[in-house]
Amino acid sequence: MYTLYYSPGSASMVVHLALLEIGVPHRLELVDLETDRQHIAAYLELNPHGVVPTLVIDGRPLTESAALLMILSERHPEAHLAPAPGTAERDEWFQWIVYLSNSLAATYRLWFYPADLGMKEHTPEIREAIQHKIEAVWNRLEPHLAEHGPYLLGREFSGADLLLTMLMRWSRNMPHPVTEWPALKKLADLVRARPSWKKLYEIEGLSEW
Repeated sequence: MYTLYYSPGSASMVVHLALLEIGVPHRLELVDLETDRQHIAAYLELNPHGVVPTLVIDGRPLTESAALLMILSERHPEAHLAPAPGTAERDEWFQWIVYLSNSLAATYRLWFYPADLGMKEHTPEIREAIQHKIEAVWNRLEPHLAEHGPYLLGREFSGADLLLTMLMRWSRNMPHPVTEWPALKKLADLVRARPSWKKLYEIEGLSEW
């Protein structure tokens, strides 16, 4: 039995989606970020960084959403969230997950949490610079998907698409949401049509894209 410590719509989303795709029994523990429950002593014992997600596997608390996606994909090959080990597609899968984590998820952190930059709120110049850095990822992915899609690995869906769609969702209130990029929107629409996405929305009480 897995236990996922999560907050609706946060970085825990991709781990929750992976668990639903796999269909494995799991327990959910809500961490209310609005009331700062991520910083209580009991949670900090599991995750000293005070963030979500945390996934307890065989009694061991593990963190980092991209890493947890890779771990679950390897533990449950029957779910086909990753290509077969030793293939060129598997190498590409690793590459996309690390790229999305480093180039996009980390930049979003600066967008949503100006305190990470030592600021109460962004200056217009810094906010614009972060926006352009995020949009540079869309500009890289758009021609790749247009030529080789509809998914990151081509015709076959993988867990990397779950990670990308979660990150695309976070752009919905930005000046230029990702839905303005046609190939990216097509991928998002395909993932949002999956039963796992619909089930997660029911469980986490989400409504807006």
